[in-house]
Amino acid sequence: MPYNEKLADRARAILAESGRKIKEKKMFGGLCFMVNDKMCIGVEQDRMMVRLDPGCYDEALDQEGAAPMDFTGKVMKGFIFVDANTLTSKPKLNYWIKLALEYNKVAKKAKKKK
Repeated sequence: MPYNEKLADRARAILAESGRKIKEKKMFGGLCFMVNDKMCIGVEQDRMMVRLDPGCYDEALDQEGAAPMDFTGKVMKGFIFVDANTLTSKPKLNYWIKLALEYNKVAKKAKKKK
């Protein structure tokens, strides 16, 4: 399934403004933006994945378009899906990217498989 290229371009522009080290990886049928070698946000066709502080998870779920990330069938606290149709303005998209970038500072890197 292709990812939403327009949403990816908008996210890429906001992430570039952050001045952080950003890499893009195709994974899970979408495009993942790695910041400082840690998963930060991902873009699929009709939603965006946001990695955020588990402490603000419940509050974030109350936001328009937010849903638990259940990619594997199991809810992953600290990860949220946001419906792309709700990300209609730069401030709305910026809200989610800002949450992800704030958590990225303290998030642990994934353990590399040997």
